[in-house]
Amino acid sequence: MKENVAALFQPGSFINGQWLSGDDRFAVINKATGETLAEVASAGATEMQQAIDAAKQAFAGWSATPAVTRGQLLRKWFTLMTERSDELAELLTLEQGKPLAEAKGEIAYGAGYIEWFAEEARRIDGDVLPANSAAQRIYVTRQPVGVVGAITPWNFPNAMITRKAAAALAAGCTFVVKPASETPLSALALAALAKEAGIPDGVINVVVGTSSRELGGVLTQSPDVAKFSFTGSTQVGKVLTADCTSTMKRVSMELGGNAPFIVFDDADIDAAVAGAMVSKFRNAGQTCVCANRFIIHEDVQAEFVEKLLAKVADLKVGNGMDEGTTIGPLINEGAAKNVHQLVCAATAQGAVLNTGGEWDGASFYPPTVLTNVTPEMDIVSEEIFGPVVTVLTFKDDAEAIALANATEYGLASYFYSQNISRIHRVADALQFGMVGINEGAISNPAAPFGGVKESGYGREGSKYGLDDYSFIQYRCLGGI
Repeated sequence: MKENVAALFQPGSFINGQWLSGDDRFAVINKATGETLAEVASAGATEMQQAIDAAKQAFAGWSATPAVTRGQLLRKWFTLMTERSDELAELLTLEQGKPLAEAKGEIAYGAGYIEWFAEEARRIDGDVLPANSAAQRIYVTRQPVGVVGAITPWNFPNAMITRKAAAALAAGCTFVVKPASETPLSALALAALAKEAGIPDGVINVVVGTSSRELGGVLTQSPDVAKFSFTGSTQVGKVLTADCTSTMKRVSMELGGNAPFIVFDDADIDAAVAGAMVSKFRNAGQTCVCANRFIIHEDVQAEFVEKLLAKVADLKVGNGMDEGTTIGPLINEGAAKNVHQLVCAATAQGAVLNTGGEWDGASFYPPTVLTNVTPEMDIVSEEIFGPVVTVLTFKDDAEAIALANATEYGLASYFYSQNISRIHRVADALQFGMVGINEGAISNPAAPFGGVKESGYGREGSKYGLDDYSFIQYRCLGGI
């Protein structure tokens, strides 16, 4: 690892402005080579409680800091991220695996949330309402909820933190995050840059460790944590939500997905293929908004698949640090094995393997395209989280919508059509929190990110992203 990249982080948790060390350590692995990048001190329940205590102590001062000042400090944090974007991207690729070009995109995306909420901080306003008496005045203000706890995943180790932390800090909350143990270095680098930006001690705390259940339990059950935010699987999200009920804290959940990608017979097929490549193969298919089920009109299925296969053939699997790599490794060999088992089950159930599908037992998995897929197959109901395209066909709009909505998940969805009437009808009918219409890349700091059904609740980014970090206070002033 280059010296300037290694200098971005310290190998231990960041609590109350200080770096912690310890004898209990775990290795952070280069996902492409298997080499150890760093040995990081592993925190436990005691350190997590210290972080919560520090955030609680810092809350009074931070919440009283003028919104314009909070915004200025966030802006400094954004500037430092932008100035160090190349090093941050290299660090991200080394510990997570995605191609360097994608890592640079994530850094810009993550920094965009800090920039957005730096500007939104001064727009947290209230109302003056008509009173029942001339001797009264009624005011409504928005107040920060308090200490925010968060658990973030490994697939976007930079952006999943910034879109939570930036909103929390803009609202006047303090923040404690437990990043994934597979990718803690990006989180620690963010903490270092936040400290350099002048964000006060205790306002941001990063607790790294391998005992997710122990660390998460402290966050979810602490009465001093007013709001809890989680990005991850639906199964884990349900457990964490139940844990939060003992203290009635606010909860927001960004959970699993099973995104449909519908191509109607009037679609621009070239545009649909381009959108499919972006939506499916970004981060080797390891995103919660990846297209999971390609639902293609039977009249254009052959053309779509032919053009898609031509694009897939151009993908290059390899080390994310190597020039030209477009598909990096999955997060570990177990993840690749899970993907391969889904592919094997699908072919055993009658799916046709057009390309890919071969696995050598390592973390890499080849881009794979399956046709002749039916709704009954396991690969249709499961979130694949890998570079695998599954193609189903449909005859009419009603069938396409029914196939798309036939899932317990409701995060992202996509469809391609040139018919404006159909566009409105289909968008209205899709039971998903986000809909990409003739567009395969929908994430944007200015847009509300989140889902419905078992994909969770709450929104991140946009002006709505502050709602979960503030509460409405009604004030009735009498005797005027």
